[in-house]
Amino acid sequence: MSSPSKKILILTDFDGTISTVDLGNQLINKFATSSLGDIERAYVQGKIGSRLAYERIAQRLKGCREKMLEHVLAIEKLDPYFPEFCSLSRDKNIDIKIVSDGLDFYIEAVLNKYNLAGIEYYSNEAIFGADSSFSIEFPSRNDFCGRCGTCKSRILNSYRLSYDKIIYIGDGYSDFCPSRHADVVFAKKILYQRCEQEGTPCMLFDDFSEINNYLKKNY
Repeated sequence: MSSPSKKILILTDFDGTISTVDLGNQLINKFATSSLGDIERAYVQGKIGSRLAYERIAQRLKGCREKMLEHVLAIEKLDPYFPEFCSLSRDKNIDIKIVSDGLDFYIEAVLNKYNLAGIEYYSNEAIFGADSSFSIEFPSRNDFCGRCGTCKSRILNSYRLSYDKIIYIGDGYSDFCPSRHADVVFAKKILYQRCEQEGTPCMLFDDFSEINNYLKKNY
């Protein structure tokens, strides 16, 4: 059992992790005015990072905030064990922060829907124009690297001196880098494959019930 004096922080991805549906991808595919295949290929091949990909994608998106939120809330699927995870973490004095390379407005909407608005999150910011134009700002970027819109590693490392242990939970491309800096990693999908390739210790998971069991056993 961990000592009560030990401070634990859990950083968790949102799309594909808290939300089992990748809302960012679904939103982009729904409201794109032209094909995004060239951008997607360059991103997956590692030729560009998410920040540049987002800047290019934003030029091909059109839609108002209300229509985008209506679409997001119609298709979102919260991991059914995530509310229990939040309650369990609170009971054990474990801090939770969301680190997302997605967009603020739909993260906020989903958290509000499930009465989870108190969770701090870092993400990219969607800017809606009066003419249904769309742009993205990157308040959590890292200008020394510039690849991701939200630099999850920089956020993780900014908390390193404040916590005895940092647990990371994720599933995709933007989770590769921070997984290398965490003390414990829960991974699925693409992140698990990358951790295996790089020799980064991690635990495979399908949903938050497995993380809940880990917290019950260890803290």
